[in-house]
Amino acid sequence: MIHFLYLVGFAFFVSACFGVFSMGTPKEKIWYAAKTFLEFVGISLLIAWVLYFIPF
Repeated sequence: MIHFLYLVGFAFFVSACFGVFSMGTPKEKIWYAAKTFLEFVGISLLIAWVLYFIPF
């Protein structure tokens, strides 16, 4: 569970930085940061789910 919290923390801070440094209006920056955060977490969970079924 601690790995998931690290993932969420990393995704939050990186997405916030992406939003701050992106071009556009404040509303567009917030939307970009939120979308990036959801993509980080969603893709990471998808990859983890796929790797769970691969036997090592």
